[in-house]
Amino acid sequence: MGDKYDDASWHSGGEKFPADVPEEAGGTHIGMFVAWAVLAGVGSDDICGEHSDEAQFVAQLRQRSITPGAFIFVLDGKFTDFVLNDEGNAFTRAYYDRYAEDYAATVGGDVADAYYIEDSWATFDRLKPMLDQRLAEWRASR
Repeated sequence: MGDKYDDASWHSGGEKFPADVPEEAGGTHIGMFVAWAVLAGVGSDDICGEHSDEAQFVAQLRQRSITPGAFIFVLDGKFTDFVLNDEGNAFTRAYYDRYAEDYAATVGGDVADAYYIEDSWATFDRLKPMLDQRLAEWRASR
């Protein structure tokens, strides 16, 4: 396995994780980014490897019959370089450290409140234009 960008357990097991939200809330922001990457065309063509059941979940993601937060748990809550193509990995290496701030500003207002953000397609639809813009800016700067 290569680089790990994020892991839901790093959040849900952290000191600052609120006691009044489910552990899955530690993966919502990760799932939003990964779902965006897959749907934006910077996800790996081989995201599922030999696991046909994961391919089924990618299809569900495209159909919006599984939420982005639920999708990250198909990948064991881990966001690794394996789920992205070369361009997606280059963008993520350049941008992901700033993502938490953009995420909170776009859908939650404050990084401390990020774990309370709803895992929904409405949340995704609010994030997508910002992520599309960040990718376009990164592409233009290359």
